[in-house]
Amino acid sequence: MRIFLAGASGAIGRRLTPLLLAAGHAVTGTTRSLGKAEELKARGIEAVVVDVFDAAALRDAVLRARPDVVIHQLTDLPQTFDRERLAASLVNNARLRIDGTDNLVAASLAAGARRLIAQSIAFAYAAGPEPHRESDPLASAEGDSPEAISARGVRALENAVVNARGMVGIVLRYGRLYGPSTWNTPNARAPLHVDAAAHAALLAVTRGASGVYNIAEDDGAVTVEKARSELGFDPAFRLAS
Repeated sequence: MRIFLAGASGAIGRRLTPLLLAAGHAVTGTTRSLGKAEELKARGIEAVVVDVFDAAALRDAVLRARPDVVIHQLTDLPQTFDRERLAASLVNNARLRIDGTDNLVAASLAAGARRLIAQSIAFAYAAGPEPHRESDPLASAEGDSPEAISARGVRALENAVVNARGMVGIVLRYGRLYGPSTWNTPNARAPLHVDAAAHAALLAVTRGASGVYNIAEDDGAVTVEKARSELGFDPAFRLAS
């Protein structure tokens, strides 16, 4: 199948692209950097330099790719852990989830994509009994706290994807990522190795109905039984190298 991967040069995108190519898919991947575009090309990906906030340019890029499936792995986070920069990035990341997702959904529909897969987070639930199921309420989006800012972005992204008419819309609520190009550890609450995150996206290319799926390890924070049964998700998955 033809895959349009938004965020191909990110932490998950870098682990996902070899899985997609090994499965026989043709991949068009986006980046905002010319240098990273050359890296993508060297890995066998059709690279596109585009800003997700440029709705017209994004639409043209997706139309040219003619994807069967669009995968949204875009974030706006610092490459290394920096508490100050991370706090400052919350607003930008929420904007990406709100406006960027809207642009990507519109472009996907215009191109006739049949399926849209998007990354969300499994640590935005409101306080309550654990493990959290996908049907549990999310944190409040009211106010200007970091939690509220993130919740507004998460709610907008998930609503846009799941309610996109004419496509199967799948939301992967990822746990706290650890592994290559990430900064968490396996001891984080609701941990998830970046390879298992990438593999979940690969599985969702051909499996799963519209809806939300928790994607994390079994530490009691969230339940992943839905992802196991409907996607075949295995939190122990790791790339060979």
